[in-house]
Amino acid sequence: MSTSQDKPLKRIHLAAHFPGVNNTTVWSDPEAGSHIEFSSFAHFARTAERARFDFLFLAEGLRLREQGGHIYDLDVVGRPDTFTVLAALAAVTDHLGLTGTINSTFNEPYEVARQFASLDHLSGGRAAWNVVTSWDAFTGENFRRGGFLPQEERYSRAKEFLTTANELFDSWHGDEIVADQETGTFLSDAKAGAFVHEGRHFDIHGRFNVPRGPQGRPVVFQAGDSEEGREFAAADADAIFSRYATLEEGRAFYTDVKRRLARYGRTPDQLLILPAATFVLADTDAEAEEHAREVRRAQVSGATAIKHLEFVWNRDLSAYDPDGPLPDIDPDLGEHTVARGRAQVRMYRDPLATARAWRERAAANKWSIRDLVIETGNRQAFVGSPATVAETINDLVQADASDGFILVPHITPRGLDAFADTVVPLLQERGVFRTEYEGTTLRDHLGLAHPDTAGTGDGRVRR
Repeated sequence: MSTSQDKPLKRIHLAAHFPGVNNTTVWSDPEAGSHIEFSSFAHFARTAERARFDFLFLAEGLRLREQGGHIYDLDVVGRPDTFTVLAALAAVTDHLGLTGTINSTFNEPYEVARQFASLDHLSGGRAAWNVVTSWDAFTGENFRRGGFLPQEERYSRAKEFLTTANELFDSWHGDEIVADQETGTFLSDAKAGAFVHEGRHFDIHGRFNVPRGPQGRPVVFQAGDSEEGREFAAADADAIFSRYATLEEGRAFYTDVKRRLARYGRTPDQLLILPAATFVLADTDAEAEEHAREVRRAQVSGATAIKHLEFVWNRDLSAYDPDGPLPDIDPDLGEHTVARGRAQVRMYRDPLATARAWRERAAANKWSIRDLVIETGNRQAFVGSPATVAETINDLVQADASDGFILVPHITPRGLDAFADTVVPLLQERGVFRTEYEGTTLRDHLGLAHPDTAGTGDGRVRR
């Protein structure tokens, strides 16, 4: 892959995802560790900071995943609360951004805004919020609203949720706040923290009790790939997670999302495109390829393969042999049975076409169900020697297939160590990745401006 020499080299953004709500982790590996003990989170975060990564990312798991009344094989039990973990990590890191997925469907703006504003203060301006929605009926049963929202409702609520939270972040205006120098108690002003929001989803008014944070507002991430999700990101997000880590698909997604920014008065540099990417490293490319095949088979058990196929077929396929052929029946297009709001089902917008294509590929390659799932769903993005992986990452970023990558190791907590020790130095030698942090906040790391609001933007109270 070649890159254009007619434009300056882009700086690469790298982040680390602690994999806790999927079957990425190879639990059979002796190096696999706890996903609930703080030592695992601390080691992972310190490694990311040692490598000068932009941020650490925690996904959200509000319920154990299940289908047909059975818990998924290889799922994670006991994922701690996101805010609790991030607040603890703020105490053992100095520069690393702290990004958490928090749901807009089952929470309230005041509570979430207060938590993120607090995290931004505690971390010195390193907080980020991955705004997600949910149409998952299983998760919804854990909350008072129950069930799940249809697609148009969940994005409507998410947009108003973020608008409301931003109003709370901006409700403290630095020039209007005075505090007693000895006691630190606030003397004025009546406007400090006051807010009123009247909307379709939220009708609240009161006084926000956390002063403006160092970043003004936390960095906002978005992860939706639908038309609504892309538009939401173009309008309101600072960065968008992508699942397209190849050149062709990455460029198409990059171009589509970046072109949407102009209609909201934004420029391309105001939204970063960051695909999630797995990796396998070894001394040689051949050794890495062999190890990658072993990792994929360890990640996809027979039970996992059947569950993945059910995402497309929307049927109970438990009677099928994962080492046998694909079903000859067509997917069920209804909203009942397996679907029940499962987001994974909706990833395949044309299940019939997907099933046909998968049958053709399986027949041509003599693949079983498990073989097919391994080849279509769990291929590592970067496989090879450190030099090969560094070159591939740089080529993709310089070709505008992304602005960087969120790395998802298959071993926790030490799976990031080899990347930090071998690939990062090669990117630094190329001059495309930082050797030291150049700012103090996550917005500094990502090259994002502070929000233009009425506050001072420095998060401090005038005394």
